[in-house]
Amino acid sequence: MTRLPETMSGVQLMRHGGPEALFWNDAIPMPVPGPGEVLVRVLAAGVNNTDINTRIGWYSKSVDGATADIGGDAGIEEGGYAGALPFPLIQGGDLCGVVVALGAGAKGVAVGARVTCPINQPVPTPDEPRKFRVIGSEYDGAFAEYCTVPADQLYDVTASPLSDTEIAAMPTAHGTALGLLTRAGVGPADRVLITGASGGVGMAAVQLARLKGAHVTAQTQAAKRDTVIAAGADEVIDRDEAPQSGQFDVVVDVVGGTGWGHLIDALKPGGRYAVSGAIAGPIVQADLRTIYLNDLTIYGCTYQPPEVFAELVAIINAGAVRPLISKTYPLGDIATAQADFQSKRYPGKLVLLPQKDQNS
Repeated sequence: MTRLPETMSGVQLMRHGGPEALFWNDAIPMPVPGPGEVLVRVLAAGVNNTDINTRIGWYSKSVDGATADIGGDAGIEEGGYAGALPFPLIQGGDLCGVVVALGAGAKGVAVGARVTCPINQPVPTPDEPRKFRVIGSEYDGAFAEYCTVPADQLYDVTASPLSDTEIAAMPTAHGTALGLLTRAGVGPADRVLITGASGGVGMAAVQLARLKGAHVTAQTQAAKRDTVIAAGADEVIDRDEAPQSGQFDVVVDVVGGTGWGHLIDALKPGGRYAVSGAIAGPIVQADLRTIYLNDLTIYGCTYQPPEVFAELVAIINAGAVRPLISKTYPLGDIATAQADFQSKRYPGKLVLLPQKDQNS
């Protein structure tokens, strides 16, 4: 077995704030897998809105604006999924890596296996059947050369024809998208409207809804229309356009904001609305009469049961969906990568490469 170094390089989040809160450290102690844990050498790590939200403390109830409107140190103390973060924190919820060591009692994965994991990792209890832990938020994640992960949260993707970079783009975006579609019960008979369709989760939802045989209408910038059509959308409407009322069986939303009422109006009687993001703002308004008179159902989608991610892994191993990777960056360029992500210049996914021997 190759001798592991005593330290590693990575990016640590020192506090809530802007990019200046991220600190490159070449002397982070090598993590040691505890009982039931696995040490993973990180091959690639995707860039996601949730990492930026966590950095700026957007999950705090004291924040009510869009992600792009929050910057600097807002003095927030409880800005993570589960409240206060354990600073310094290594973020990174998207992982593709290779197993290099097993902790005591770790089962189900082998040294040398290429692996991935969900960002929201189910740990249900009788009292909290939807309880989960978040990698990169509640414990150190993939923005470093190595990380430890519970063995029972890892999935083997050695057989996948997809590249390490492509696999690293999928856990958060495609896992979230599949969770949305599953909760809303999307099937071949459904007409589905997907907001934010050129972004990571939105484009993943387009791909997976198409895979399920649904008719897909995507909402995005006009400049990205062709890219979204290529991902599987049947038609595209502009992101500032109000969709026609009563046209859709399902709305899959990651945007929220001031246009939320129009999304509710767009549903047919008996329609389903599923949400997992609010990049345009979390405080929304609609007419409650539209909701109850039309028997609409609203799903909030964060917890992912194991069978949802297992379905995604089957898709990954079959190569049935290939994510769009617009750009890769060395991990040290994380501030640039996150700025590019927030600019919305690039469709699909941006991916960070932690290992020193990798090139962008």
